[in-house]
Amino acid sequence: MKARVTVTLKTGILDPQGKAIEGALKSLGVDCVASVRQGKVFDIELAGADKAKAEAALKDAADKLLANTVIENYRVELIG
Repeated sequence: MKARVTVTLKTGILDPQGKAIEGALKSLGVDCVASVRQGKVFDIELAGADKAKAEAALKDAADKLLANTVIENYRVELIG
């Protein structure tokens, strides 16, 4: 089974890396960019077929390691 955990900054948290990317895109001529927020994506391959158990384990891993839940949100998706 495969899963994806997407981690993004919470609304209202400053994102200097996103601002730098936004500026770089504009300097490349991509003028339609209004704003950029950057994040992290973890593609994880899991052993076993119990979707509920896998989702619970990934949420626990995100809470403890993958995301700083004070400033970041995360989303867990089982993709296969």
